[in-house]
Amino acid sequence: MKILHAATLVLISLCVPRSEGYATPRHVSLASVDKNTRELFQESMDLDAQLYDQNAKLVHSPNYQSSVQRTGSYMVRESSWYALGLLLRDAEGDRQRAADILDAVLKQQYLTPGVKWYGTYRRTPEEPDPSGNQVIWRGYDPNWRVFIGTTLAMILIEYPDRISPDLSKRMYEAIDHSIDGEIKEARLVPSYSNIALMYGFLWDFAAVHDKRDDWKKQSTDWTESVYRLFKKHDAFFEYNSPTYYGVDLYGLALWRDYGSTDRIRKIGSEMESILWKDIASFYNPLLRNVSGPYDRSYGMDMESYVSVVGVWMRSVLDAKSAPLPPIAASTDHVADVWFAPHITILGTRIPADAFAKMKKFEGDHQLHKQITEERVATAWIGRDVIFGGESTNKTKDAGTTTQFHPATVQWRTPSGEIGWVRLVQSPMIDVAADQHGLKILATGTIRLRIHAKEMVQAKVNEKQWELPGLRVSVDSDAKSFSIERADDAIDLIYSGMTALTLKIEAVKNVVH
Repeated sequence: MKILHAATLVLISLCVPRSEGYATPRHVSLASVDKNTRELFQESMDLDAQLYDQNAKLVHSPNYQSSVQRTGSYMVRESSWYALGLLLRDAEGDRQRAADILDAVLKQQYLTPGVKWYGTYRRTPEEPDPSGNQVIWRGYDPNWRVFIGTTLAMILIEYPDRISPDLSKRMYEAIDHSIDGEIKEARLVPSYSNIALMYGFLWDFAAVHDKRDDWKKQSTDWTESVYRLFKKHDAFFEYNSPTYYGVDLYGLALWRDYGSTDRIRKIGSEMESILWKDIASFYNPLLRNVSGPYDRSYGMDMESYVSVVGVWMRSVLDAKSAPLPPIAASTDHVADVWFAPHITILGTRIPADAFAKMKKFEGDHQLHKQITEERVATAWIGRDVIFGGESTNKTKDAGTTTQFHPATVQWRTPSGEIGWVRLVQSPMIDVAADQHGLKILATGTIRLRIHAKEMVQAKVNEKQWELPGLRVSVDSDAKSFSIERADDAIDLIYSGMTALTLKIEAVKNVVH
């Protein structure tokens, strides 16, 4: 069977039959990919080159200022991604630079036996060693095991002839350390979608290479458990995240291309196709945004920050159509664009009907998606405004530092920029969306944040929000109301409430 490139629009989800065992390289070259993918790859590599430090053999954080010495200026994980891109490009000097980077990355792996962080990596070489009572995420990040490990595996599959035998041996050993560390820490669960998917591939890869029957059985059980959980509702627990869905797509692409059995490749392709269709149903190409609600999100406007879903979509859409901002060192979350080499090699496979929705708005529609037995996402995808809510059966809240945004609104203001509303703080909450607006049920105090260019605070009150390009009427039983400034936004605080309804209406003549 011929596997068609994304640019052909019809992207096949069935796996190519082949013998089981070692992963088969895809043998992708830059000459073989389409214009959009090449442009994305080049932008990624240009930024890497701009921020690469020849002495440290690592890339700087994009917000690094050369005149300022500060802790944490180098990025270990992202440097490994650059090494993959160098080996793909394979221009003069690229192999040596990649080898230098990989050597520097491998030296950052924690190898002290018996510690919880065994097999993961420092996030930056300036990071102090964790102490015995170190709290996860603060002193160390266990997820670097699989982010870096899967990148090493891709290099070992695709470019074993472009690295030395000694470096290859060290990389296989590093992957084994990561699998050992993850098994012993025993903190990972199948519902932790993006990490669970990468782990499933890496464990399978290591099991085959090491001829470990125990790991092969365990990794097979793991991939099946992830699949069974997904198939309950054809949804991942980390639901509707413009960043983490992009990592899910990466993990699934690893399954569908490099899985050691027909079964792994088949279910990887199946989940990948379903996920792309779900993304497309929430996407408005006129607003260049995926509607909320978001279980995990770093931003509210895909035109203003780099999301990994946006990076995937840029590989099949031109710059003016893709939900991705201009790439510069100052762009918010720009380091995620360094995922481009992985995408270039694995290829973007979007079902034809989903891809059509990403290119042309096909009309207003209501969405209703069961996520788990307790949780339901609903959204209204209108031509000029999109909004969504998540009903949690009062099992989840939204804290001030949470990535969970159970109520969201986005529209294009007359300035041409995206305006947005998101719920940033609440007690246990249920939110539902229909074509008229959002209904919020929570007992206590909620905080809603509004950002819109040229917004006039005096036109916003407890009952009515007159925003550039949007009008919102509010019905609430809140006992008190206040407004606070929040950087370039305002926060509306409704206290002592149990129910609040937002009637949302786009104002005509909004620029697209």
